[in-house]
Amino acid sequence: MSDTVAEHPRPGTSLDAPVLTRLSTLDRFLPVWIIAAMALGLALGRWVPGLDDALSAVEVGNVSLPIAVGLLLMMYPVLAKVRYSELDRVTGDRRLLGASLALNWLVGPALMFALAWLLLPDLPEYRTGLIIVGLARCIAMVLIWNDLSCGDREAAAVLVALNSVFQILAFAVLGWFYLQVLPGWLGLSTTSAEFSVWAILLSVLVFLGIPLVAGFLTRTVGERAKGRDWYERRLLPRIGPIALYGLLFTIVMLFALQGDAITSRPWDVARIALPLLAYFSLMFGGSFLLGMRLRLGYAKTATLAFTAAGNNFELAIAVAIGTFGVTSGQALAGVVGPLIEVPVLVALVYVALWAARRWFPADPTVPDAVRSAR
Repeated sequence: MSDTVAEHPRPGTSLDAPVLTRLSTLDRFLPVWIIAAMALGLALGRWVPGLDDALSAVEVGNVSLPIAVGLLLMMYPVLAKVRYSELDRVTGDRRLLGASLALNWLVGPALMFALAWLLLPDLPEYRTGLIIVGLARCIAMVLIWNDLSCGDREAAAVLVALNSVFQILAFAVLGWFYLQVLPGWLGLSTTSAEFSVWAILLSVLVFLGIPLVAGFLTRTVGERAKGRDWYERRLLPRIGPIALYGLLFTIVMLFALQGDAITSRPWDVARIALPLLAYFSLMFGGSFLLGMRLRLGYAKTATLAFTAAGNNFELAIAVAIGTFGVTSGQALAGVVGPLIEVPVLVALVYVALWAARRWFPADPTVPDAVRSAR
């Protein structure tokens, strides 16, 4: 549930009505639409000959053009909602920034490394693919989960930008460390891999830079022309649904591109899914509890949890395919990432909203519609 939808109910509904009746049809049945989009994509990829080749024929930043379009449509409305004049409120919060950096670049990769080795000791290709997923910190879809959970948009924008900078600087180094150095220290088998820093930079510039500039210009021009009240009450509700349409389109295209690989090896998918389920649950739960311990308030706590739990599956898939090949086990592990991440993080959105009502009863960052939901 997005706070824009919650604050501006559907016509004909009362603010005293249960929150579910005030949501748009798209928001109210979001899990249903996501599951349907995944199923449609898998069916298309499995039963339409040559579709995967057609979708991957043109790429942007090592990502299929249709998926790239979906990602840009998904991120633009969320970044247009950010109040950029308030970013200094976030950049001055050292507890939030320090916790996010530690969770994303120390805890996250280490946890995925441990889970991959513990649960997939006999499957080196899948294990390597999962380690790459753990290194690719989220810069795209996390904005959707944060917005749906009524997290702090300004904080999310800053943390995503911070992750982007660290992704460019640290991805290749951490890949070398977790695939060669650390396994060698522990007496485990090592994997040789080379990562293109340019490919990582291009991914960040395209999938964060373009929608960030577009969102900033939309808010700046809109507020100067019509004022903030018009911008947030009239324009944002009109462009807001584009993000969810983009999300559903991206899911269909992503699973259509890899549908045959997923459906042809169901047992392998199940083996890969187990460490992913553990990873997302532990990262989200631990980060949420840390945010509560640091007394960040609900909005920043939710943002911290989702930015720590989410991963940049677009980059992970692109790196795995570019390094090991499109038919490799590493690439399949990257593809299974969003298959598990999307429904799990949607479920965690509802967990976060439940926690907002139960554990943050007097928190001013919890929207009234969420607090009164029944």
